Formats: sequence, structure tokens, C-alpha cells
Amino acid sequence: MEILTLVILGILAVIIIFFIATYNSFVVLINRAKEAWSDIDVQLKRRYDLIPNLVETVKGYAGHEREVFEKVTEARSQAMQAQGLKEKGEAENVLSGTLKSLFAVSENYPELKASTNFLELQRELTDTEDKVQAARRFYNGNVRDLNTKVEIFPANIIASMFNFKKMDLFEIEDNKEREAVQVKF
Repeated sequence: MEILTLVILGILAVIIIFFIATYNSFVVLINRAKEAWSDIDVQLKRRYDLIPNLVETVKGYAGHEREVFEKVTEARSQAMQAQGLKEKGEAENVLSGTLKSLFAVSENYPELKASTNFLELQRELTDTEDKVQAARRFYNGNVRDLNTKVEIFPANIIASMFNFKKMDLFEIEDNKEREAVQVKF
């Protein structure tokens, strides 16, 4: 009788340890995904802060390109106000497109392309775009890991018991928006 009791207690201990380890791994994955989203927010904030300076610099050289400046400013405002992952992704993609048009306008102004202030802003924006992409990859990697764990057996049983849900990836839906912001001089 003692051996049977020890075996049953051993099996129960293994099951309890498995449940605790799996639950804790879900918590870790969710927190990593939230941290990764925070990294995206930080880089987007940096991007939003750079854009008005860039617009003002270009505006000084190309004042008659008013429509481009308005579109960039409007897209920036919409991106800053976007809520939720899908809406945020769409707004960011529109903003990237308007930035492309702003840099295309700068092609027509050689003195602007030679401006140290403009070159520095362009370098910082390019660096920020790279960091946004890296943050997106980090976020999507963490979300992929979480989503996989939510779906695989037997972790999916624990996920459903504790209401752990899949998270959305930060994706681009329009293929034209998959292109990086091109900055050419």
C-alpha cells in the first residue's frame, strides 16, 4: 500500500509541477509580448517627435509643397491617436507612405539635400525606422511564441482553463506598404 501511495503522490506532484510551470511560462510570454509592444511605442513616439522637425526643415526650402506637409501632419496625428494593434498598424503604414512623398519632394531641392539639419533629421528618422522594424520583429517573435504555446497540447488545456488568449501580430496588410521608407539624395 505504501508504494502505491508514493506512486500516486509522485504522479500528482509531477502534474502539479507541470501545471505551475506551464502557467508561469504563459505569464512570462505575455509579459514579454507586452514589453515588446512597449518598445514599439517608444520608437513610434521618437518617430512622431522627429516628423514635425523634418516637415519644418523641408517647409523652409519647399514652401509651395503645402499638400505634402498637410498629409504628413494629418497622418502623424492619426497614427498618434490610433487605438489597438490593427488600427495602429494601419495608421503607421499610412504615415510611412506620406513620409515617402515628403522625401520625394526633397529630391527637387538641392540646397535642402545639402542642409546639415535636414541630413541629421534624415539620418535620425532612418535610424528610428530601423528601430521600429526591429521592435516589430521582437514583438512578433514574442507573440508567435505565445500563440504557439496557446495552441499546442497539453499547454492549450491550461491556456483555456486560465483564459490565456492568442495575441495579434503587428502586420502590414497592404503589399505596397511593405516597402521601407526610401530616402534618396
